[in-house]
Amino acid sequence: MDSPSNTFSDFDIQMMTRAMSLARQGEFSTKPNPAVGCVITKDNRIIAEGWHQRAGEPHAERVALAAAQESVEGATVYVTLEPCSHHGKTPPCADALVEAKVGRVVVAMEDPNPLVAGQGLARLGAAGIDVQSGLLEAEAEALNAGFAHAMRCNLPYVRLKMANSLDGHTAMANGESQWITGAAARHEVHRMRAKSGALVTGIGTVLADDPSMTVRLPEAELQTMNLSEAESHPIRVVLDAHLSMPVDAKMLSQPGRTILMTSRETAEDHPELVELLANAGAEIVAVEADGDKLDILSVLEYLYQEEQVFDVLVEAGAIVAGAFLQSGYVNELHVFMAPCLMGHEAKPMFFLPGLVEMSDKMPFQYQSVQTVGDDLHLVLKPVSGAATLATSF
Repeated sequence: MDSPSNTFSDFDIQMMTRAMSLARQGEFSTKPNPAVGCVITKDNRIIAEGWHQRAGEPHAERVALAAAQESVEGATVYVTLEPCSHHGKTPPCADALVEAKVGRVVVAMEDPNPLVAGQGLARLGAAGIDVQSGLLEAEAEALNAGFAHAMRCNLPYVRLKMANSLDGHTAMANGESQWITGAAARHEVHRMRAKSGALVTGIGTVLADDPSMTVRLPEAELQTMNLSEAESHPIRVVLDAHLSMPVDAKMLSQPGRTILMTSRETAEDHPELVELLANAGAEIVAVEADGDKLDILSVLEYLYQEEQVFDVLVEAGAIVAGAFLQSGYVNELHVFMAPCLMGHEAKPMFFLPGLVEMSDKMPFQYQSVQTVGDDLHLVLKPVSGAATLATSF
């Protein structure tokens, strides 16, 4: 059913590029759903288009079909993700396309859920519709990296963000860290937060910095992202094995939810702390732990299974950041590097015990390097198969 890329015309590529652009309009607002765009053409002209705006609202294909001012019978439909074939909050889009009697459907990528992958295309093909897939597939995968990873692995896609100096430090020896990077880099981080379902940090960061862990972007910019201020904030998650969170912590009075992940032992042995923090506005969740270190896999499984979080952003200190790296669950490392030096006594980016010999080093591959104001934004991915040393912290 897949077609090699050389069977796609220049017009096909232009239309899928347009569909991808439409999909990006929903990349901040559709979570946990994927961002999807759709373009309908007839006689090499666009007759309708649409994009998915929010979970529970019509999918891109149905939006485009509803927007058509003329018959779509025999038309070509370009959509960035395989039309769904199952009943969820909305009816199957594959059925809508069959009922509309379109003639051809071109998709960028198949549904990444292995349980349903290809079923929508099969339904279209069985109805006599010409089906092709794989056009701009890499771009479609990148747009919905979290959704695709979650569907295939049953875990969220984890981005670890660090801000550091040229010599690899995140704070001065006295703990001072505001600000290493400039306003443009910090603005980009707030956009990363807005795209994430959960923002994870450790209790050490809370005790040292008392962060708000909110999205702070201009209202006009939020409108372009199809978000209200209330919708922009990810779930705040603090890894706090001993429930050391102060009841007057700044984040507990901020809009949005705050989850404190603690050990089962702490939750059972200290019900008074659970009640105190719950009354202060926190939600307490007990997960597996190795001694006094929370199990990272248990944390991620909870976020995926119970909260439908597909994209996690980790902003934490050296211990938590290092533990996530050594767990093997980091999918992308985002480094915002400032053009400054902080000296050998400043605090390091990562605590990585066990790296002794060159054979122990953790290899990464650059995905992109961009300037953001006066700083660099490096995006890296771990080299597949690299050894890890820990799964908890």
